[in-house]
Amino acid sequence: MYKPYDALLVVSFGGPEGMDDVMPFLANVLRGRNVPESRMREVAHHYELFGGVSPINEQNRRLISALEQLLEREGPHLPVYWGNRNWHPFLADTLRQMRDDGIKNALAFVTSAYSSYSGCRQYREDIERAREAVGEGVPSVDKLRVFYNHDGFVMPNAYNLQAALEQIPSERRGAARVAFTAHSIPAAMAAGCDYERQLLETSRLVADVAGAYAGVGALNWRLVFQSRSGPPTQAWLEPDILDHLRALKAEGVTDVVVAPIGFISDHMEVLYDLDTEGRQVSEELGLNMIRAATVGTHPEFVQMIRVLMLERLHLAVRPRALGEYGPSHDVCPADCCLPGMTRPPAAKPENG
Repeated sequence: MYKPYDALLVVSFGGPEGMDDVMPFLANVLRGRNVPESRMREVAHHYELFGGVSPINEQNRRLISALEQLLEREGPHLPVYWGNRNWHPFLADTLRQMRDDGIKNALAFVTSAYSSYSGCRQYREDIERAREAVGEGVPSVDKLRVFYNHDGFVMPNAYNLQAALEQIPSERRGAARVAFTAHSIPAAMAAGCDYERQLLETSRLVADVAGAYAGVGALNWRLVFQSRSGPPTQAWLEPDILDHLRALKAEGVTDVVVAPIGFISDHMEVLYDLDTEGRQVSEELGLNMIRAATVGTHPEFVQMIRVLMLERLHLAVRPRALGEYGPSHDVCPADCCLPGMTRPPAAKPENG
């Protein structure tokens, strides 16, 4: 049903912006979960390596600024707000401000391209909890669809992969491997959503375009996972990126491009799990690892957000999607992205 939407709410994970923020931030992430303090301290150390600052908030500010400029030029002329799950600005505070500003019906862009409990349903639950906390007069909030196969997401990823491939000498480029990475989730959670299928489709689409653009043709690629944090007894999606790097070296591979298509920006999990751990393992193995950039504020990605808004405002002719699956559903059904057999365990931060 059409609504007269009067704002856009950008919803993200949040991250600390100084050492004093790190432990309170992690306490928010892990609230209600039986996670040993030793595990919190271990993750806190990752932030210490970067002065306690996660880049995710600043990257969201840049994305919002680019989006505001685009909407000012091309419309729709809606104000853009920003609320996080785990750190300032918190969703409830943002929704309270929106209510006070007279906003009635908002669209929500969640900084996650795929369908999963932690990347979709949990954000919708967060929004509803925040709305309940604000109470009377709080605006309605409707989430925009996932965009894993939208050309505005696929093409910037393909350009970035092409640029990474072109850093490899032309005589070795055809033998290079590509590892597409995404946040691992418990197998039970994966069974209740399309997360893995969507990631495979994005990988295929990006590889087809990038291989052609880089003059390589068919790329030798594999989808792998990173950032696992559950107990060893629990099955999570595999293989892990570090294990995959070791396996590539054992096969005699010289060059690998790591493309973090599971993320839209170079936040802490990219900086630590790939640029720090992954690079260290690659150097120890003597493997040439090139890390492709994420979409960030690429103009085609920013334009995609605008196009998704136009879809819900009934101003776009047809929802856009590449590949065989077509556009995702516009409104999530009741059984969409269920968490699985058990409540999802604490993932490492910034899994949006």
